[in-house]
Amino acid sequence: MSPSTDTIAALATPSGTAALATIRISGPDTYRLSSQLFGAAPRLRSATHGDYVGREGSILDDVVATRYAAPHSYTGEDSLEISCHGSPLIVHRILVDLLARGCRAAGPGEFTQRAFLNGRMDLSQAEAVMDVISARSDRALAAAQQVLRGALGRHLAKLVEGVVAALSTVEAYIDFPEEDLPLEDRKRLEERIAEVLRGTEQLLATERTGAYLREGMATVILGAPNAGKSSLMNRIVGTERAIVSPEPGTTRDFIEEVARVGPHGLRLVDTAGLNPDAAGIESVGIGKTLERAAGADLYMLVLDATRPAPPLPDALGGRITPSNTLVVVNKVDLLAEGGRPVPSILPGFQSVRVSALTGDGMDSLLDGLSRMADGLQQTFGDERITINVRHSHFLVEARACLQSALAKVATNGPGELLASDLRGAMGALGEIFGKVDNERVLDQLFASFCIGK
Repeated sequence: MSPSTDTIAALATPSGTAALATIRISGPDTYRLSSQLFGAAPRLRSATHGDYVGREGSILDDVVATRYAAPHSYTGEDSLEISCHGSPLIVHRILVDLLARGCRAAGPGEFTQRAFLNGRMDLSQAEAVMDVISARSDRALAAAQQVLRGALGRHLAKLVEGVVAALSTVEAYIDFPEEDLPLEDRKRLEERIAEVLRGTEQLLATERTGAYLREGMATVILGAPNAGKSSLMNRIVGTERAIVSPEPGTTRDFIEEVARVGPHGLRLVDTAGLNPDAAGIESVGIGKTLERAAGADLYMLVLDATRPAPPLPDALGGRITPSNTLVVVNKVDLLAEGGRPVPSILPGFQSVRVSALTGDGMDSLLDGLSRMADGLQQTFGDERITINVRHSHFLVEARACLQSALAKVATNGPGELLASDLRGAMGALGEIFGKVDNERVLDQLFASFCIGK
């Protein structure tokens, strides 16, 4: 793509009143603007303190400016960052002044778009910028930062290299049959394609984890009426989010709230109590409970320590398992020494004893939820790399092409069709982090086989 010919400016920090705000300028006119604003362009990568003087000669604010030269900036272009006081009026006046000096207001994501177009980051890294900003848990932030640092792009590059190596072998025999080349080793070709396929499937396996990290794990709180589900949710969230009453059946509809549990983000869903004798509006609430439970990732099954464990609806039987369900025995503070035993617990299920009233046992509950969340998340080797829906679409496309290529290798299919499959896989993988230059195939081909020497 041709380089940008205009210079853009925008607020780079959140809107609103704050102690400080940062305005970013990027484009070919940055040096001229820097010199015009401060008498001389600020030294590169050094904070320069001075007055921002508007075009009409009035001082708009006392600012600190930092200048970057292409390509060593966020966008890969000449850029300037102006740190001013965080008054919305000051920010507005400076931006109006910059636009009057020839800048254009930056569009949404345009700084990051320029960084991608100028080769400062691949497409997966550009997408990760927003994931870093919106991360709501330690794990989500760690995964987004790894992708931002290029971890996903590096793994994809290895897969593309594998496809390029296989394709260069196939095309050598299509385009240069008269050359003195080594005997075709279909076994080695099959191994190369299979290796890329395994790597593709490994990345695809992280899609669900990516959804967990970005959206939070859907964690449904189940139990009989008045078992203390709402009280436990309030304890975890740290606020009176749900109405608590000694009257059974207070919760008729579900209530959802996001909470941090250890390094994880959980979407807690407080639901109507499971009452087998419910009627009217209460039965509608139970229907909503079962509906939410059908799409949950984790479950908290809350039992009342002072009552026998109630039977579970048949609809939950196949959904709750020892790996996704924590049994929470609540109200243990009401058990007198030597009194009623705790309710029977599902065999093989992890359980904790708590009191939502006093807070006893809550650390064990949170630890149990955190361990279960760990168990449901897929990592990529030692790295916490995750993909999004767009990545998944192209990985599925690449997988289909690679599977088709393997089938042709196994049946000694036509080389032209095999090459078409490999090019399809290479194109799909390239869509994730940027277009692949097909000249790389020829470079690999001539370098490997010394054709034309």
